[in-house]
Amino acid sequence: MEKNVFVMDHPLIQHKLTILRDEKTGSKQFRELISEIAMLMCYESTRDLPLEEVETKTPMMTAKTKVLSGRKMAFVPILRAGLGMVDGVLNLIPAAKVGHIGMYRDPETHQPVDYYCKLPADLDSRDVFVLDPMLATGGSAIDAVTKIKEFNPKRIKFMCIIAAPEGIKAFTEAHPDVPVYCAGLDDCLNDHCYILPGLGDAGDRIFGTK
Repeated sequence: MEKNVFVMDHPLIQHKLTILRDEKTGSKQFRELISEIAMLMCYESTRDLPLEEVETKTPMMTAKTKVLSGRKMAFVPILRAGLGMVDGVLNLIPAAKVGHIGMYRDPETHQPVDYYCKLPADLDSRDVFVLDPMLATGGSAIDAVTKIKEFNPKRIKFMCIIAAPEGIKAFTEAHPDVPVYCAGLDDCLNDHCYILPGLGDAGDRIFGTK
């Protein structure tokens, strides 16, 4: 396992991931599962958020309690498949801002092509979570994080649902300072740079397109 890579083996995540992979799972259930897995992964990947002590008046007495220590967050899905993860993470952190980075993979070169970027203006004061269900070659994720680093955020984390070893290697070499959180580390890429065993094209399965 590469340094700074975390495979989430929580039973609920693994159970939902199995259903997600199944070719018989339709778009509606697939979208729901992507969102649910993203929410569970967000819960796990925010364990290191700092807390501070405050006083809270309960109906019984004043208590010393904990709140997040001023951390502001932003989620940046890589379009289009990353959109499927947004609702799940916002369920946990509804005050977070959301940016978007649009990329597609050239069918001949398999390299990412940028076509859209809209990020929060105050990204330099935020922790950024980059979202994409699949980390295949790593090209899109590498380019997205490179672009986000230009805005000097506090921290960056990358969250994907399934990763290939080739993508992990490329990403961690390009951005060794950015932790990767994934639900499944698969075997390899095929000749068309799809993850095996994978789950097919995440964007097509989320949106019901071919």
